[in-house]
Amino acid sequence: MRAALRVVCELGVTAGIVLLMLCAYLLWGTGSYTERHQRVLQQQFEQEIQEIHQKQGKRSLGAIKLGSAVALLRIPRLGADYKFAVVEGVDAEALREGPGHYPGTAMPGKIGNFVVSGHRTTYLAPFNGIGELRRGDDIVVDTREARYTYRVTQKEVVLPTRLDVIEPVPGHPGERPKQALITMTTCNPKYSASERLIVHGVLADREKRHT
Repeated sequence: MRAALRVVCELGVTAGIVLLMLCAYLLWGTGSYTERHQRVLQQQFEQEIQEIHQKQGKRSLGAIKLGSAVALLRIPRLGADYKFAVVEGVDAEALREGPGHYPGTAMPGKIGNFVVSGHRTTYLAPFNGIGELRRGDDIVVDTREARYTYRVTQKEVVLPTRLDVIEPVPGHPGERPKQALITMTTCNPKYSASERLIVHGVLADREKRHT
């Protein structure tokens, strides 16, 4: 009996250590993966901007491919160092590399809803702090053509089934959009996927990139 109890205890300790290691990997190990990809994506994006500048804007931008950087995202309230390349796509692989743009939704600065999703606790947790945003906060989106500044208008928590939040006019399926909007989505609460935290914003400023 004692031997059996000792074996059970040892197995329990081993299982606990494995679980802790798994948690550590999910919280920190996945971040190093995203950090490497972000470094490459941001360098490529900034290099493309330099090339466009050198060619006096004559280079054709072309379509954005899945997995490529759509824009650079900055949110001043989340710190001066907050900067993420937004990738095209929201499948599991895309979101491991950074926040992802929902294909088919508006591109930055365009009329409609520019929808971006991101992890909140793993893979560098790009949207970990968006719950701190307040009405009027800036969301800065740099593209190859221009810098767009959106202003936060509201936050809401919804069920995962509420797909109308990513419609061209959030909450109003089928309505024709008249404004350039942004919607950021992430899991809620932290460490759970039972709900979605949604942050909405409206375009407030457009600064064309000089070439």
